[in-house]
Amino acid sequence: MTTAFASDPIPARAGIGLRLPHQAQVLAKQPAAAWFEIHPENYMADEAALEELERIRSHYPLSLHAVGLSLGSAQGVDNAHVDRLARLVKVLGPGLVSDHLSWSVTNGQYLPDLLPLPYTEEALAVVGRNVSQVQERLGRQLLVENPSTYLRYAAGKYSEAQFMAALVDRTGCGVLLDINNLFVSACNQRVEPGQVLEAWCQALDPASVGEMHLAGHAIVATSSGAELRIDDHGDYVCAGVWSLYERAVGHFGVLPTLLEWDTRLPEFAVLQGEAAQAQMILNAAEVEAASQRQVGTTVAAARASHAHFA
Repeated sequence: MTTAFASDPIPARAGIGLRLPHQAQVLAKQPAAAWFEIHPENYMADEAALEELERIRSHYPLSLHAVGLSLGSAQGVDNAHVDRLARLVKVLGPGLVSDHLSWSVTNGQYLPDLLPLPYTEEALAVVGRNVSQVQERLGRQLLVENPSTYLRYAAGKYSEAQFMAALVDRTGCGVLLDINNLFVSACNQRVEPGQVLEAWCQALDPASVGEMHLAGHAIVATSSGAELRIDDHGDYVCAGVWSLYERAVGHFGVLPTLLEWDTRLPEFAVLQGEAAQAQMILNAAEVEAASQRQVGTTVAAARASHAHFA
């Protein structure tokens, strides 16, 4: 690692999750992309991949989306892991850094999944402590992503949205609102996704949301014949998620939006097409916001003129 980049802000545009099979293509051809997001764990012990990433970083803004902090671990975060992440942050100068509202480590053993938490006071204290520790070590705000879930804990004082709002209040962290995760969790728990989004809109200050994620998912049948949605990031974004995303942008505003695709990885052009569809929604929201501002300016001017001549 020979380069230290200044931190570039992530534009409020649609970016693409950069995966290792596409890295050489991006480096060689510099295809159109507003920004890239990477999993830092892929680069902590691979110097060759990191050298390539540094060269890519010289052309594109970058965000780091961690999967290994285990912010819900009662035993606390792994300080060595946080230090490795801090070194990458210092070198790459990412515009955003994020991880998940989940746990995956216990007694030094890493589990290959992002496991959900009960939304209790005890869990809030654990996550709040861990998030604060990570933010202090990184010297910057961390965004925390809502997980995909398949069951609901019987115990819990908070809804997921209320838990996240309380975590923001306690730590000053931001929110990475994953629209696909919200949709998957709602469907698996037999709740209308629009109602879940409305609960998030009511619970969160829009200013606390710093990024959104979009992805595809799989649908399988359980032994009882019920439909189960699996958050595998292995398909096109479905119509229901696009619709929910459009509503979320209407409430939370035009934000950096990341297109994730991790399994059954297609050609890079497919990811560009999905990002372009997200960008169309962002562009439409910008036009609508500009129109509303113009209406407000016109009304204010008319009222001022009326007051002058009254």
